[in-house]
Amino acid sequence: MTATRWGLSTLALFVMALSSFAVSAGAADGPLPYRDDLTPKDRARVAKVTAPPKDFSAAQPFEAMSGGAATSVKTVNRDSFSHNSGNLTFEEEQTFKLGNGLFKKFWTSSPSSTQASDGLGPLYNARACQSCHLKDGRGRPPLPGEKAVSLFLRLSIPPQTPQQQAQLESHELLRIPEPTYGGQFQTFAVSGLKAEGQIEISYEDLPVTLNGGETIILKKPSYKVRDLAYGPMHPDVMMSPRVTPPMIGMGLLQAIAAGDIEAQADPDDLNGDGISGKVSRVRDPETGALTIGRFGWKASEPTVRAQTAAAFSGDIGISTPEMPDNYGDCTTKQPECRRQPHGEQTRLGVSEAPDPVMDLVTFYSENLAVPQRRDVDDPEVLRGKAIFHQSGCAACHRPNYVTSRRADNKAHRFQLIWPYTDLLLHDMGEGLADGRPAGDASGSEWRTAPLWGIGLTGTVNGHTRFLHDGRARNLLEAVLWHGGEAQASRDAVIALPPAGRTALIRFLESL
Repeated sequence: MTATRWGLSTLALFVMALSSFAVSAGAADGPLPYRDDLTPKDRARVAKVTAPPKDFSAAQPFEAMSGGAATSVKTVNRDSFSHNSGNLTFEEEQTFKLGNGLFKKFWTSSPSSTQASDGLGPLYNARACQSCHLKDGRGRPPLPGEKAVSLFLRLSIPPQTPQQQAQLESHELLRIPEPTYGGQFQTFAVSGLKAEGQIEISYEDLPVTLNGGETIILKKPSYKVRDLAYGPMHPDVMMSPRVTPPMIGMGLLQAIAAGDIEAQADPDDLNGDGISGKVSRVRDPETGALTIGRFGWKASEPTVRAQTAAAFSGDIGISTPEMPDNYGDCTTKQPECRRQPHGEQTRLGVSEAPDPVMDLVTFYSENLAVPQRRDVDDPEVLRGKAIFHQSGCAACHRPNYVTSRRADNKAHRFQLIWPYTDLLLHDMGEGLADGRPAGDASGSEWRTAPLWGIGLTGTVNGHTRFLHDGRARNLLEAVLWHGGEAQASRDAVIALPPAGRTALIRFLESL
């Protein structure tokens, strides 16, 4: 089947064509009863098409189209993460391109002659969204002598008062910011103001011996801050490093039905399989209601728009209607920061990035396409896929879903997608723990990272650094850092013969 025909396909056509999957309408107690967006007949078909594979001798139908009809089938190159969803209308493509321009836009400090572009900082980590998400892809730790740009530190402290404890328990707050430096450590500042400081990273070697005799040296990072410009930090400060994740497929993740996410949760491990994923609950910034957190390394944001507003505020210091403080992450203990001029223009609307800026950047972020997979029929890739399932990796990195028929964007509705995530929080063990709780996530829990597009990281971003702080220098190291609920899977990979590990990595590289 040609790439063009793949790109024009939809799940609706797919399930109609699969007569072997066609079943009569089920009763109310049939498969997927929590999918109230689907008819009983649809639920039965979706259950069939998303069932775990039993035959690994060939690729599954439509497996190459990772994002369903929204998949990009364009030539693989450095721009592979920067294309729009393949099923947008012409008018939506125009909206996407306008959003792209704003995503790349460099903000300037106030006052400025370019009044629609000022408001930077006063403290910040980057001047543009694209500076952190280079080519819409994955960030990395700084090289020796570099300043950190696509890696930053989250900051918080334990609750200090009964009121703060109550705010955490009610999810009014997900964390208590460090009193002086706020919720994020900014390493840049506008002219005339000092940056909060700089980050230092050191590494400890941790050898891991694999079956077959090979020894892999993992690099365990430690983080310090220096040149603090606003006094010492709180003695109980908790710091968590984060690299920027790739932007692809976010709208499709948003379109996964809530019932599909909740049905996978097993926080008390009632089935005894050692996997106890739990849903992250956060407040919807628009309604105030508790909802599912889907985005961020600890699933702290419920929507792409909320994630976008948080990044504008924390990373660039730009206010939005959702987060209207024009001083970003500047705290009241940084008075010189809050005395700086801001970029809000009354004639342009409330905040420094009023609508339609937020509308356009959100639409762009929701519609960055997932690239088409490669080599899905390669025998070694198929062997690696079998090992992926047999080793238990698919228990958290769930391969596929059919998105909700009620998704806001028509391009995201009822699509068979292959993100390889359950969007749940899992305990990954002490090796990956940051010791910093955030909402429902403990200091050792992380959201299962989607794997789609992971094999193109080197092509797009020129590096192969993985995990929340980029400590893993390649995919095998990323697997070897897994612990906690993933310990058994990690040990299974260590015990593989070398050819088995090679096949597993080939499979991951094909995603």
